[in-house]
Amino acid sequence: MNALQADAAIIHRPENLRWLAGYTGEGCLFITKDAHALLTDFRYYEQMRRQSPDWSLVEVKSGRSYPTLLASLIRGHNARTVAVETDYLTYDDYRALAEAAPEAELIPLAGLPESLREIKDEAELASIRRAAAIASDAFVNLLPRIHAGMTEKQVQRMLEFEMLELGSEGVAFDTIAAAGLNGALPHATPSDHVIENGELLTLDFGATVDGYRSDMTRTVGFGKIGPELRAIYETVQTAQQMGLDALAVGKTCGEIDKVARDYIDARYPGAFGHSLGHGVGLFIHEQPRVSSGNTAVLKCGHVVTVEPGVYIPGLGGCRIEDTVIMTADGVINTIAAPKHLIEL
Repeated sequence: MNALQADAAIIHRPENLRWLAGYTGEGCLFITKDAHALLTDFRYYEQMRRQSPDWSLVEVKSGRSYPTLLASLIRGHNARTVAVETDYLTYDDYRALAEAAPEAELIPLAGLPESLREIKDEAELASIRRAAAIASDAFVNLLPRIHAGMTEKQVQRMLEFEMLELGSEGVAFDTIAAAGLNGALPHATPSDHVIENGELLTLDFGATVDGYRSDMTRTVGFGKIGPELRAIYETVQTAQQMGLDALAVGKTCGEIDKVARDYIDARYPGAFGHSLGHGVGLFIHEQPRVSSGNTAVLKCGHVVTVEPGVYIPGLGGCRIEDTVIMTADGVINTIAAPKHLIEL
């Protein structure tokens, strides 16, 4: 609240509920400088008491809707300016709140909780490192069990099950398994495509521990990989290592992106169309964005990915990704899985 030019804030985004209140159920938070309340319904009452005992409960029930109760809190605390997550609320929810509390000016919260979440503390880093270890181990355990003749979906299911068996709470995001020509799709959905010898398979996946995510990508080959795909792999691997080597506290995100991008663009112009990386935490895509032109400065406690890729329609693609922790002494790479070209 000290950082916010408003009398009150209302929080709806699940990751921010968890970070601020330790609460993982449905509902929202109402916060002023001298009060903090959690609004939820009967289904989550006991959960709220266990997870957020220091928060006041406002129970939603028939005749006591979220907009009505929030309006009552706004008036009760004489809040004239109220910050809300306009980047998350639906238009209908925003309108309902505005109509219930016409005396208050609703302003954008403008990503303030997300900016506060950028720097991870030791407990958060420990959870991320555990999630990264689970994902890395799952990948290594998977390698002896996959082979040409399997479908992308089969590999996806095996990988996700392995992460669950190793202790993941669930997948960090929708797993990507893209083989052959589908490798040219950076965010391909696993399909019934049967993997053939001579193809590359890109796996982008992560585990979850205490709500915190990991994010990694590995690309593996089946049978003997031809010279064109091998050259793509070697280019991506080199660019990824260049990006990792360039990382340092005090540098801008744009500087790091440029190192890897220039190397790839000199060899495959226009084939690397997404940013080099992003922050990781309770949500899989957080700040800071390691992207072209971004002047945000890397700081101790930032957790970011480095994930260059090359995507050639009609041929295939490759991406390699690690999640790293920024420290004053350099970076800690949380991903231990091998990155050399593996030909199964």
